[in-house]
Amino acid sequence: MKRIFSGMQPTSQLHLGNYLGALKNWVGLQEEADTQRLFCVVDLHAITMPYEHERLAQATLEIAASYMAAGIDPAKSILFVQSHVPEHSQLMWLLSTMAQMGKLERMTQFKDKAGKNKERVGLGLFAYPVLMAADILAYKATHVPVGEDQKQHLELARDLAATFNTRYGVDYFPQPEPVIAGLAPRVMSLRDGTSKMSKSADSDMTRINLTDTPDMISKKIKKAKTDPDPLPETFDGLEGRPEAKNLVTLYAALAGISKEQVVVQFAGQQFGAFKPALVEVAVEHLAPITNRMNELLDDKAQIEKALHAGAVQAREISTPVLTEVQEIMGFAK
Repeated sequence: MKRIFSGMQPTSQLHLGNYLGALKNWVGLQEEADTQRLFCVVDLHAITMPYEHERLAQATLEIAASYMAAGIDPAKSILFVQSHVPEHSQLMWLLSTMAQMGKLERMTQFKDKAGKNKERVGLGLFAYPVLMAADILAYKATHVPVGEDQKQHLELARDLAATFNTRYGVDYFPQPEPVIAGLAPRVMSLRDGTSKMSKSADSDMTRINLTDTPDMISKKIKKAKTDPDPLPETFDGLEGRPEAKNLVTLYAALAGISKEQVVVQFAGQQFGAFKPALVEVAVEHLAPITNRMNELLDDKAQIEKALHAGAVQAREISTPVLTEVQEIMGFAK
């Protein structure tokens, strides 16, 4: 059976980039036959950087509500919280004995997040990719939906799976394959078309949050950076125009049409005409998600029930895997 695993951190509200780059694709994967899907709120990853501990539990529920509001159905997928399944942390320690320091030091995200203070950051940030590998291998996942910035971490998971199999002379862990899909796998900032839309950006005007009201969405899109030139007749004509390219990509992903179709539809028009159309399609698509999120957060017991049931299902898979790994490694029963 094909088994899919993916997750996001409860660091802050999800934005349009998270939705188009991940959530929307996850929802589509729910229709695949002979496939088991596990979607996780990875709260253990969230504490590898400074965070508001008094907000962690609430943020976890908010991210879970985002998943469910976007269309992740607990009846079709296993939805759970990472820290509710201790096998993640236990397997991470076993895998860490096989992870090479040199490879971890070369991880791009570690270098970016540690900056000039890498001698002072916590072990958790350094070992983050090993925990991500454990997240995947605890379920012997075969496919992992990832963004471009996570492909390096997935490669480490593949390396650790191969190292384990070779060291112990077994064919136990599969090689998880990346799944990069969707019309907008990389959504850019509304204020800088060369930078990725981010939850950590200082200005809220750089992103559209899934909790934004229609008025807020309209304001952000109308103030989004563009250029004075009209839209060209082909999508290739947007090369060298990152902000224009980003808005066209957003329209295509939200409307469910190709980027070429968008350009043909608006060819020769200025952004003064294009932006209101983008506002309309964005509000039409996102308003039902926001409304459903609010309904779920007004009834937190519903979210908690789904998460607890998901953790039970997740442990039914991960507990035997951990037990078998320990036996292969020679631990006493």
